[in-house]
Amino acid sequence: MGTINQKLAHGLYAITDNRLTPPDRLITSVEAALRGGATLVQYRDKTSTAAERLRQASKLNNLCLQAGVPLLINDDPELAKRVGAAGVHLGQDDVSLAAARAQLGPDAIIGITCHHRLDLAKTAKANGADYLAFGRFYTSSTKPSAPSADLSVLTEAKSLALPVTAIGGITTDNAEPLIRAGADLIAVVGGLFGGTPEQIEHNARRFTQLFARHHPLSPFSTDRS
Repeated sequence: MGTINQKLAHGLYAITDNRLTPPDRLITSVEAALRGGATLVQYRDKTSTAAERLRQASKLNNLCLQAGVPLLINDDPELAKRVGAAGVHLGQDDVSLAAARAQLGPDAIIGITCHHRLDLAKTAKANGADYLAFGRFYTSSTKPSAPSADLSVLTEAKSLALPVTAIGGITTDNAEPLIRAGADLIAVVGGLFGGTPEQIEHNARRFTQLFARHHPLSPFSTDRS
């Protein structure tokens, strides 16, 4: 098993979505996720104006800084730089990893979507990615057309010695097999957000407990080999 990148901790990766975390609920929703143990947050908003996204991302970055949890911006290195975020998450059709690295610097966290393909993960590692994201693993409302990924890709990707992220339709009821298969981070949108702050915190705590029980690096894990 590869060593976890020192920039990242294993656990719940909370991803916002403006349908589930609209501007009037964004901060309270993420606060609840952080109270529940989220170790990484991504700001994802595809529809708001540039000014609104700047305002939201700035407030969210301040919150994450106070909590000591990295904030990543989806697909937008320029916005990440403007608000001082920890980094970005990039899809295969977004700005290149090299361009994002040049803009954000060597200490930025840059994650790459690898879908269901180990070859994309190998390329991402060669280009300097900090973590590799695979999915979707289950039916996803945010990315319904994404190709389906098999659990085996999580296990195979461990040979690349980068943190491995699983995404796509994940809930507290189906996350355990992904963690057992090798996921260091579980990226969750709908399975976390959309309810009251109390519900969000409860969901986050359940994900955090799953990592405590089943991730090999957890001191409480029953799955360590």
